[in-house]
Amino acid sequence: MNTPLQHEEAVTDVIVIGTGFSGIGMASQLLRRGETSLIVLERADDVGGTWRDNQYPGAACDQPSHLYSLSFRLNPDWPSVFSSQPAIWDYLRMVAREEGLLPYIRFNEDVKEARWNDETQHWVVRTGENVYRGRFLVSAAGLLSDPKMPDIQGLENFRGDVFHSARWAHEIPLDGKRVGVIGTGASAIQIIPEIAKIAGHVSVYQRTPAWIVPRLDRQFTEEEKGVFRKFPEKMQELRSAIFWENEERYAQRAAVPALLAKATAIALKHLEDQVPDPELRRMLTPNYEIGCKRVLKSSDFYPAMCRSNVSLITDGIDHIESSAIVTVDGKRHELDALVLCTGFEATELPISKRIIGTNGKSLSERWSTGAEAFATTSVSGFPNFFILGGPNTGVGHNSQVYMFEAQIQHVMRALKHLAKTGRSVIEVRREAENRFRDDLASRAATTVWMTGGCTAWYVDPRSGRLTTIWPDYSHLFQDEISPFDAQDYEFADAEVTNT
Repeated sequence: MNTPLQHEEAVTDVIVIGTGFSGIGMASQLLRRGETSLIVLERADDVGGTWRDNQYPGAACDQPSHLYSLSFRLNPDWPSVFSSQPAIWDYLRMVAREEGLLPYIRFNEDVKEARWNDETQHWVVRTGENVYRGRFLVSAAGLLSDPKMPDIQGLENFRGDVFHSARWAHEIPLDGKRVGVIGTGASAIQIIPEIAKIAGHVSVYQRTPAWIVPRLDRQFTEEEKGVFRKFPEKMQELRSAIFWENEERYAQRAAVPALLAKATAIALKHLEDQVPDPELRRMLTPNYEIGCKRVLKSSDFYPAMCRSNVSLITDGIDHIESSAIVTVDGKRHELDALVLCTGFEATELPISKRIIGTNGKSLSERWSTGAEAFATTSVSGFPNFFILGGPNTGVGHNSQVYMFEAQIQHVMRALKHLAKTGRSVIEVRREAENRFRDDLASRAATTVWMTGGCTAWYVDPRSGRLTTIWPDYSHLFQDEISPFDAQDYEFADAEVTNT
């Protein structure tokens, strides 16, 4: 028997899913344009997205905060060059509050299904007990929102404490315990130095070493913050300088030999300077080209790996028992707790299974051979739908927020065109989507992601296509994605009622 629905909204103009950077940015721009027929659905009890969820020890951003922030909400009070998770979360809460978003957000509303209704031509979004209806749907659920659990035999049999880095169990003390950390990616290299300070022993299980460069962090002085408050243009100048310095790094990903060599030399010197033991240094040296996987920033990971209470284990994991990990060489590693730093469901977004377009086809089915979207925002077969932070929006060398804002500009221009022409329904032409996909594939072909000799979540194994990363400079993303050309879309009229 179906549970009766407690609440059903009248048709709203726009429904936004998620309150991370992209969702807050999208909703803010709508309100700034006077669009108040808006609902934002958030599955948690507060805003923040990945910066709310990832509260592990040492959590911080590896992009400078004055760039990793919304262009219309510069913040003079960033505490340091690379701000920590609490500071970024506080910033997002501040933006939501000061932009007036809170009255439009429905918290604790986890989207179970969003279905396009061909007859009434609007979206019906179900969150369990409640139903929301909107003319337009914007998914801002993000690439890094759902933790990926490792497929390791016997994991369910482990009797100690187990948790994913994105669902940190603060109530579980690790002091004096034997802790196993599975993974050495972006989260792990921040976590390991922190727990090594308190754990009895830390066993780090590494499948593939990462390229790591120094993280040149420092605190901003009160004098510097004062200058930023008095002269906001100084923040804009700093943002611009950081941005163009970062853009140079894309040439490394484009596999330009001289720049690859320069980046490799910096990373290898960092490793040599911080790891005196030649055998440990060998184990931490990647065997693929720099940039093929995400280049990480840390100045305390290598020193942590040199501690007497930290062991690096490179033999693969065979299985997990009730109190130990057993590696392929037959060794048992007794443990009290497991921390899973195994990333996120980025290539097959969980939200895609819940979004149903025309003919009852889910976004997941539409993407059965790899995610794709025209201008990274629109998918044929899904009218009045836009996705932020979806296919080909990831960026390894620059600010992800910059990419979100270019997408938001595209969506706002699309909505403005509809309002100006009086049309009600918009859907990208399949030929435009195919053209865009093929162009990205051509540009990606010579990049280090496709030629660098590694396996990364940037490439979808079902198609072999680069589906998560933008294969070019960030300023070209802005130039190509933010404009709106009506010729790429089809339009229709709809009779929409509020009953």
